[in-house]
Amino acid sequence: RAKSRVCPDSPRGPCPLPSCLDMDDEGENEFVSEQVNEIVKNAITKTLGTAQYNKDRVNAWSTQIVDDTLKELAKLNKPFKYVVTSIIMQKNGTPLHTGLSLYWDTKTDGVTCVQVGTDTMDCITTVFACMI
Repeated sequence: RAKSRVCPDSPRGPCPLPSCLDMDDEGENEFVSEQVNEIVKNAITKTLGTAQYNKDRVNAWSTQIVDDTLKELAKLNKPFKYVVTSIIMQKNGTPLHTGLSLYWDTKTDGVTCVQVGTDTMDCITTVFACMI
């Protein structure tokens, strides 16, 4: 966790606001979407590899992608709660439309969505991070 200093606006002690963190720790506790994207891509690639779509394996694949992603995110030791979702859809010409809307602090929280496709399926994994 980042060290905090006494906030001039809060005489009660350390302030948890990002603007009051010591300069040495700046960036340490930020949501870095490029870093999270790499974690997600690795989890998808490791799980799906060159597999062909198989409806009987989709649940296991989705669970594995979500679990691997969460384990790697936890290793970052950043002050976030994470939510990870994963969709695997067979490529058959049918479109998939998704959307999301968020009401949160855009200075501290983050979201990223990664799409990886193979010859027979698409995988869309989304990571939501809320600072604690």
